Amino acid sequence: MTENEQKPIKIINGRILRNHQLVENSYIWIDKEGKIMDGFHSFFDNQQGPEDVTVIDAKGAIISPGFIDLQINGSFGIDFSDYEGSEEKLAADIAIVAKGLLQNGCTAFCPTVVTSAPKVYSKVLPLLRHRPGDARKGAEILGAHCEGPFISTEKKGAHDQMVIQTAKEGIAALDKAYGPELLKGGETVRIMTVAPEIEGVLEVIPELIKRNITVSIGHSAATIDQAEQGVVAGATFMTHLFNAMRPFHQRDPGMVGILGASDLPEPLQPDRHPLPTSSTLYKRDPRPFYGVICDGVHVHPNSVRIAYYSHPRGCVLVTDALSAAGLPRGIYQLGGRDVEVRGVSGAYVKGTNTLAGSTVTIDHCVRNFKQFTRCTVIEALEAATLHPAQALGIQKTKGTLDPGADADLVFLDDDLHIQRVFVRGVEVELKNKTKV
Repeated sequence: MTENEQKPIKIINGRILRNHQLVENSYIWIDKEGKIMDGFHSFFDNQQGPEDVTVIDAKGAIISPGFIDLQINGSFGIDFSDYEGSEEKLAADIAIVAKGLLQNGCTAFCPTVVTSAPKVYSKVLPLLRHRPGDARKGAEILGAHCEGPFISTEKKGAHDQMVIQTAKEGIAALDKAYGPELLKGGETVRIMTVAPEIEGVLEVIPELIKRNITVSIGHSAATIDQAEQGVVAGATFMTHLFNAMRPFHQRDPGMVGILGASDLPEPLQPDRHPLPTSSTLYKRDPRPFYGVICDGVHVHPNSVRIAYYSHPRGCVLVTDALSAAGLPRGIYQLGGRDVEVRGVSGAYVKGTNTLAGSTVTIDHCVRNFKQFTRCTVIEALEAATLHPAQALGIQKTKGTLDPGADADLVFLDDDLHIQRVFVRGVEVELKNKTKV
């Protein structure tokens, strides 16, 4: 069925992820515009008969919101930091990734651009502006994740040290680095990773928030005090927890210590903080969300468990996938540098043991997370749906199956393997998948 022919849809016989539960004996209603609707009122208000509705039988499948990946550098041989070639060629490459991600249940993502020169941002960022998802054309682009250049040289990872800089000139330094697209705020740059200890960064965080940009702290040698200052200033996310940050120490746990900082002040942006736990006094948890690369290489399963047990509602699963994802082992590019894929999932700066990214897919991260932590199916799915949506403040339209949300859905079996994918109510044609 195409968008032009689409009737209201009623999905039956599914186990629906709704309000932190798997709900049976209920339905999902989708209107002609591809939005979840309140079935009772819509049906009777419009006086629709059975012939006016398309019924989809989920046959007992788990029905989840589509997965959201907040940190992905590329896939299928394509690097989002690549600026060589025509704009048409770069746009076509981005479309290839967006379309390919749907095969793994990823219906929305933040294409990530690593530390780069101004000429790269000026050419690439306009191509990464927000655009809606489409079942045929690809997953929704939520806006770019700019990871650097305002990061620590000590914790640069695979980033180019020659381009890393400070923010001593305030927001002007950022506008100069990223160019005019930064003035468009969250429409183009949805997330920015910065190191809170770098000169000038704490002062620019409130300015970025005014532009509707989610500020994340990462690639940082921050002490616990400096990390807490970043959160108090308005950072609501931590980039790939445990990676590219100081290791935990009992006297100064560094950024990892934020997991235990439930006594931080009340959040400035409560709608972009996790739901509360018994250890917090506020309507929202003052601790930020944190990304975890759950490939079994970047973070040991025991470390994933430590993070989960410390701050379960803050976990956001990310792939940090690079251009090699979906391809055989070999040499690929990340921000103009050679990276080598070897082992199960890891990609390393060529000739070193420095991790540069992964080749894991978001659905595999969900399955790994459940296996590593022994969490519930609900918690595993929410770490790739509701939590990333909350981190961006878009939980009314993404990461949920409540009325008014976009009808981005995945059907899964009990082992959390993808069976069917829908974008705005239109089914995606999957390759090598068995439809229920």
